[in-house]
Amino acid sequence: MCTFGAVGISKLTTTIAAVSLIAWHGSALAQAEPPIDVEIAGPQEGPPPDGDHFAIGVGAAYMPTYMGSSDYRIQPLPAIDIKYKRFFVNFQDGIGANLIDTESVTIGAGFTMADGYRAKDAPAGVGKLSTGVGARGFVKFRQAGFEAVLGGTKILTGSTEGFVADASLSYPIFVSQRLMLMPSIGTTYGNRKHNNRYFGITPQQSAASGLPQFSVGSGFIDVKAELGAQFFLTDRIGLGLIGGVTRLMDDVRNSPIVEKPTRPFGIAFISYRF
Repeated sequence: MCTFGAVGISKLTTTIAAVSLIAWHGSALAQAEPPIDVEIAGPQEGPPPDGDHFAIGVGAAYMPTYMGSSDYRIQPLPAIDIKYKRFFVNFQDGIGANLIDTESVTIGAGFTMADGYRAKDAPAGVGKLSTGVGARGFVKFRQAGFEAVLGGTKILTGSTEGFVADASLSYPIFVSQRLMLMPSIGTTYGNRKHNNRYFGITPQQSAASGLPQFSVGSGFIDVKAELGAQFFLTDRIGLGLIGGVTRLMDDVRNSPIVEKPTRPFGIAFISYRF
């Protein structure tokens, strides 16, 4: 399964925008394999749903320019979902390996990208927050059709260099052999370094921007609700649409850079499974 975390789509970085291997973190958006009994005559050539697979495609995301921004941008993005034995490449977890992978539990670790924002997207004088790289670990539990994910990312370079934890709960619904819906809810939590560097205003930024100084401690960053839909044109070609809304929480929504604490987003993509 390839989940678009947010820009993060990020589950990783506490926002829901999907860019290549940027978590897209915090928020999660899903691309799933079709059931094995898709209406095709003869033997199925594609891989089984939970086996090795290689899916790639293209898409676009309509999202705020940064968490709390009132402005939007349309951002092209690739759709990637690769699994070979223990190794994976996808938007939710980045590049890494599953250390334990059973029907009910998956535990893995990898490297993923941490989002930031461009200077031209932030209020004048605030400057940019560069993209970074983080180390991510996660646990996924599957029971009675639900999937619960608990993850944590330490940002190693760039971005805030802080720590972000994420949690989500999703339930795939196969409406038919070709149509799948994926409702989900989630939240993200950041430590003081992350929250302050993303939402804070330093004395230097205050002097340059005219905004008041602002600092914030650790705490929950956002809550989100999403609904994804994927329609399989064939056993290999899928079309996807994802829509949702994110609400900033606690002290971070009082940041001077937050213009709108509640923001919707949307993503569309087409993918091909080899």
